[in-house]
Amino acid sequence: MPRKTYTEEFKREAVALYENSPGASLKTIAVDLGINRATLHNWLKKYGTGARTKTRTAESPSSMSVTEAERIRQLEREVSRLREERDILRKAAKYFGGRDELVIRFQFVDDAQKNHSVKRLCDVLKLSRSSYYKWKNSSSARRKRLISDAILGARVKTVFTAENGCYGAKRITAELKDQPGHEPVNHKRVARIMRELKLFGYTKKRKVTTTVSDQKKPVFPDLVGRKFTADKPNQVYVGDITYLPIADGSNMYLATVIDCYSRRLVGFAIADHMRTSLVQDALVMAKGQRGSMKEAIFHSNHGSVYTSNAFQDTCTQLGIRQSMGSIGTSADNALAESFNAALKREVLQDSKTFANQLICRRDVFRWCTRYNTVRRHSWCKYLALVVFEERCPAILRSAS
Repeated sequence: MPRKTYTEEFKREAVALYENSPGASLKTIAVDLGINRATLHNWLKKYGTGARTKTRTAESPSSMSVTEAERIRQLEREVSRLREERDILRKAAKYFGGRDELVIRFQFVDDAQKNHSVKRLCDVLKLSRSSYYKWKNSSSARRKRLISDAILGARVKTVFTAENGCYGAKRITAELKDQPGHEPVNHKRVARIMRELKLFGYTKKRKVTTTVSDQKKPVFPDLVGRKFTADKPNQVYVGDITYLPIADGSNMYLATVIDCYSRRLVGFAIADHMRTSLVQDALVMAKGQRGSMKEAIFHSNHGSVYTSNAFQDTCTQLGIRQSMGSIGTSADNALAESFNAALKREVLQDSKTFANQLICRRDVFRWCTRYNTVRRHSWCKYLALVVFEERCPAILRSAS
């Protein structure tokens, strides 16, 4: 077979074709031309201008192009991360609903982990993963506690309603402890549940002056000295008069006789006047409750009804020694003042007056009787006063 020969023009054209075909390889161009690859390579050495080499060098990734490509990939990853963070925060904002508390954030992570990793969710919400897992692992105990709180809350509300909203956490706790078949409960837990249920005992007080002193009458010495205690019943009593406002502008009045031993209300009287007979009736009722009040001390303020001849005669007939504190000093009769404040706070509550005299008499009478038999008192470990006296039978026998 004769040897092929090529003109110089053909050779130059072949080299030009290769140099102007950036995407084609040396072998491809050689096959297209029907020549040997080595032959085309020799022609390139002889006639080539180097244009293809410069182009390939320009198109090949340099150190700068590699850096730019990596930077682009980093930016793409950052954009993806920011988009994910944006999506998480958008969902979280709707989920929290203005209640961005730690527990709610944990709950959001628990609900959203199907779409995002726990690590990513905790990073975005600034949470500790260990804290989240601890919360998740304690979900069973937490659910039981919620159920227990709901049951206790129902019991607390029942007692609160039965006492007309007058009991606070400690009195309600004492009431719950006395209920049969229930485990003891801490008053701090009851207080927490009451806050959650928005149950608050009434604490309002009203300052009223009802003492009208008679400077012409004799003043009795202070035999109590602000020591409102006694070793046994029927030794020391305190008394006072408080007014009960009626909606029509009139007033009712309550006179009281309180035993300093148990703080029991042993005598009281309600009337639409503040005459001496009112305090006499209260003292006579106390005598009926105790049987005898001989040698007992009755302490009061300097009101004209207490310094009157009629009241002094009643005290003499009953064998009672009168005692009075300083003029204008409510602290000298603090026990009676405290009773009056509790009465108005718990009976009137948010009202400023009683609707009428009949309702006033009924509500005050009911509260005064329950004050002894039902109401729990903090000073004697939240016992009712009659229960407190019943638990001290030896002292009662010695007093009779």
